[in-house]
Amino acid sequence: MTWTIVLCTLTGLALLATLLSFVRVAHGFFRSFSFPRLQIFAVAVVLLPLVVVFVRPMGLMEVTAAANLVTIVIQALSILPFTPLWRKQSKAKKAGEVGDESVTILSCNVKMSNRDYDATLRMARDGDPDIAVFMETDQPWCDALEPLRETLPHVVAAPEDNAYGMILFSRLALDDIRIDHLVMEEVPSITVTVTLRDGQRFRLHAVHPEPPVPSVDSVGRDTELLLVADAVSKESLPSIVSGDLNDVAWSHTTRLFQRVSGLLDPRIGRGFYNTFDARFPFLRWPLDHLFHDPRFALVEIRRLPAGGSDHFPMLFRLALTRSADGAATPDEEDSGDREEKREIVDEGKKLDREAIGTDWET
Repeated sequence: MTWTIVLCTLTGLALLATLLSFVRVAHGFFRSFSFPRLQIFAVAVVLLPLVVVFVRPMGLMEVTAAANLVTIVIQALSILPFTPLWRKQSKAKKAGEVGDESVTILSCNVKMSNRDYDATLRMARDGDPDIAVFMETDQPWCDALEPLRETLPHVVAAPEDNAYGMILFSRLALDDIRIDHLVMEEVPSITVTVTLRDGQRFRLHAVHPEPPVPSVDSVGRDTELLLVADAVSKESLPSIVSGDLNDVAWSHTTRLFQRVSGLLDPRIGRGFYNTFDARFPFLRWPLDHLFHDPRFALVEIRRLPAGGSDHFPMLFRLALTRSADGAATPDEEDSGDREEKREIVDEGKKLDREAIGTDWET
């Protein structure tokens, strides 16, 4: 009887968490259930045979097993696009096929309270990116990363002591540089125009919105992502958006971001590349992203050592081609998407609170 109670309770909680993840309310309580899809899927897979063996009477066993199957199917359908079983969204090029039209971008959330500067510098030098974006950088972090100027001389810095600071280093020439505070004064983003070695240009948006905390609304994060997506959709140059988006690759908000922006996710058809939490192997999901214009081809995607942070850095190498041929573009934004975008942005304009503090970061 004890086994029956435990297994039925766990099954019910897994199914409830699965269903709550689809509630369209801009609050961290509901948004948080989108994150552990891999973990909930694994729990349901383990529970299913245990339910068949231990739950009695027979009718209750069948209902409980069916509930586990529902959870497994829903979670599997959500994460399946991020496996090699799915069609790749980003077209690919081999390293030997590209040259001056390529760019390597490093995205690294350093964790502000982490002070292992040397490990981060080693990681960045080993990755040898053309552009490196570091997040959660306060002034001591910006000072510690100064040696990177030797090979990445173009720098845009927006240090903050609230875990939303950001600094961008580039080997490639930058212009049209902007530091924006799209939703909150304490949360910067960086936008630059990058000139590749072959003369082609693209826009890079580096972002790090608020995290979805279960006790607070997620309006700040959702609004910032959609404002960036809307800006990208209106740009003439090809665009890249990169950073710690504080959202998982399979969430409704991220898919909406893709439909609004028209950008591709190189993870689709390739793998999860889970970046958070680097400290706990069984509690990881993909939070650090790069989305790109269909004209870019993916040359390489790689997860790098964490170096004391709670995030793994991500290294992406892309090549800017002349057309989008070969890419699997996301669905276009429809009237429902436009209405949802308007509602979220309107909510963001009314937002009257400070950014979620550093208590979630330490």
